[in-house]
Amino acid sequence: MTSTVPQAFADVAQRHARRTALIGEDGQTLSYGELDQLRLHAARALIALGVRHGDRVAVWAPNGVEWVVAGLAIHSVGAVLVPINTRMRGQEAGYILQRSGARVLFCAGRFLGSHYPTLLGAHRPAGLEAIVVLRDAAPGDLAWTDFLARAAGVPAETARQRAQAVQPTDRMDIMFTSGTTGLPKGVVTTHGQNLRVIAEWSRRMGMAPEDRYLVVNPFFHVFGYKVGWLGGLLAGCAVLPHAVFDARAVMDRIARQRISVLPGPPTLFISLLNDPDRPKFDLSSLRSTITGAAAIAPSLIERMRAELGFKVLLTGYGLTESCGIVSLCDPDDDAQTIATTCGRPIPDTEVRCVNEAGEPVAPGEAGEVIVRGYNVMQGYFDDPKATAETIRDGWLHTGDVGVLDERGYLRITDRLKDMYITGGFNCYPAEIERMMAAHPAIAQTAVVGVPDERLGEVGKVYVVLRPGARLDGWELITWCREQMANYKVPRHVEFVDTLPTNPAGKVMKFQLRDAARAAPQKEAAQ
Repeated sequence: MTSTVPQAFADVAQRHARRTALIGEDGQTLSYGELDQLRLHAARALIALGVRHGDRVAVWAPNGVEWVVAGLAIHSVGAVLVPINTRMRGQEAGYILQRSGARVLFCAGRFLGSHYPTLLGAHRPAGLEAIVVLRDAAPGDLAWTDFLARAAGVPAETARQRAQAVQPTDRMDIMFTSGTTGLPKGVVTTHGQNLRVIAEWSRRMGMAPEDRYLVVNPFFHVFGYKVGWLGGLLAGCAVLPHAVFDARAVMDRIARQRISVLPGPPTLFISLLNDPDRPKFDLSSLRSTITGAAAIAPSLIERMRAELGFKVLLTGYGLTESCGIVSLCDPDDDAQTIATTCGRPIPDTEVRCVNEAGEPVAPGEAGEVIVRGYNVMQGYFDDPKATAETIRDGWLHTGDVGVLDERGYLRITDRLKDMYITGGFNCYPAEIERMMAAHPAIAQTAVVGVPDERLGEVGKVYVVLRPGARLDGWELITWCREQMANYKVPRHVEFVDTLPTNPAGKVMKFQLRDAARAAPQKEAAQ
């Protein structure tokens, strides 16, 4: 396997020069041959801006064709890609730009009601030398077309030489963690380790040049970037970026473009399944998906197979610090296994669940998940202290609580920080959510710990009902008492229309936790 992005992409582009590589939401279409020429053109423009091997270049923009071209060009000049969350405000983006030492920023013009260069404004670090606006540039902005025009001063051969000089051990990207427990930390990974992970993911998904891959997951996340547009292109298939999720717009693109690959969080598929207009769209082209990031009911897996037509349906577990993947299910696993586990560790890696002393626990017992193997990050950017706290004796300490069964399948029970203690018993919200997912009236749940005068903390569950379903708090608590140990039963229930999620589809528990602790609680509150 070729072990750098520019080399791997050049090989794919040569084999599939006339096949479609990218289709934008506006219909813009690029073949692999055209995309190859465009990424080298953009690489020349980066060289003209003075970008050197190892320099950091950031992208702060929604999913789109230009994002992909910019990303490939950054890799091709040996620079380090720094994706930035599009939901961040100016101060947050400014911190990442400052912390990473980015010299160039590719960003949106106007998106979600804001002009991104203006949003950055006073938070722009002194070391940021250029801002290139990919789309919707305002007067005075350096527009994408003007940026590309700078390539004229750099010979094509110079760009090719820079691409050939990239090594598998070179830094490929620095991806900043969400920072929910403090300031974001930059996760450093290399070309070689990422390409091995992407190849394994593609093999499990059965990716082929005939596939058409709709990437709804945001490009600033490993799900939308590494096993998103990059994984799709390295498999030789047609990649269709999609900027903002809307169930009907997604179903329309599936039907019109004959989409076969559509990964996403459970919330995406719940939205598709529950949309009353779904029968109007031909979704029969759907073939392969992977989901995760939340508790999943086996019934959802069955519905995705029966009603959306997926033949390959996987779940997995990963984190930014592991190039995005730690474990994956197999396509022939049953619905129960896919819904209740994250699969087995990918080849040539190890996973253990350990106690507080760092000793492995027995199969079936909960412990902190630790990972060792080629997929483990190089460390946190310019933060040896945090790196040493997280990687000990070669093992990445994830901060997740999990259980390995006798087959070696991993089940995540929760984040260590999300655990709460009720009357001396450890409660893991993900475990409770998984059990509650079996209730026929429930579409989604999120459990958080809230203060309790008698027990210290008790559970509060936020519930989203399936369309047309009816349920009250006492009914649900009574049902829970029949399904789980009493200490796990939530004491408070609140029905909501939706749960707050980040762009990657993960429920933002801290928002629910803060809201719950700010309001007085009533048993089985409605």
